[in-house]
Amino acid sequence: MSTTRWRLGERTVTGVAGSVTGNRYDRNYDRLHLDAARPLAIVADGMGAGEGSAAAGRIAVQTFARESGDPAPAALRAAVAQVHAEVRAVARTLPELTGCTLTALGGASGDAVRIVQLGDSRAYRLRDGLLELLTVDHTVAWLGLVHGWYPASDPRAHADGYRLTRYAGHPRSPDPDVLDVALRPGDRLLLCTDGVSGQLDYDSMARLLAIPEPVGALLSATLAAGGHDNATAIVLTVT
Repeated sequence: MSTTRWRLGERTVTGVAGSVTGNRYDRNYDRLHLDAARPLAIVADGMGAGEGSAAAGRIAVQTFARESGDPAPAALRAAVAQVHAEVRAVARTLPELTGCTLTALGGASGDAVRIVQLGDSRAYRLRDGLLELLTVDHTVAWLGLVHGWYPASDPRAHADGYRLTRYAGHPRSPDPDVLDVALRPGDRLLLCTDGVSGQLDYDSMARLLAIPEPVGALLSATLAAGGHDNATAIVLTVT
């Protein structure tokens, strides 16, 4: 576990981060960064299982952390453009699939933080007992469910969940979503890979996110659910 604390105007944000490998893989292809000096938290999930996956996550996190000093939306999009370029550069040297998701808290503006989203890792907010998904999954499955192509239980939805429409290292350098999320005392933000959101149901996530030490509990719950994927969580508590 890693921890940090930031002061944002009248607000204090305490961050805790952790990751587990699970039972499916012998290596953790998730990456995280929780900055000690400034409002910056990143989770990335490599595509596939190989050196391309590991390299993409590592490079994406390192590059975004280095390039995201300015929290302006245009600057954050430029930071992601650099991520695309550096992930594609290493992809040319590797035979494996090379790409990853990227979900980050990329800075603050007043009483709000900026969330950057590329792929199907997620950002949630727990406020007054209500857990809300703040981000959109950039997958064909998300399009299918929103537009009624099939129900969530359809095997096509499961298969299309692996078909990312945006990711770090994509050949067309798609822009990320950038959104402002206002903070109130008592809020909890969760950044997580799909090893958390894909293994725990809504009620379990809401319940565990509300307890005093949620990161360890969330990760332990993914293992109890089968540990079918690497799982990574960063929880940010606002006081």
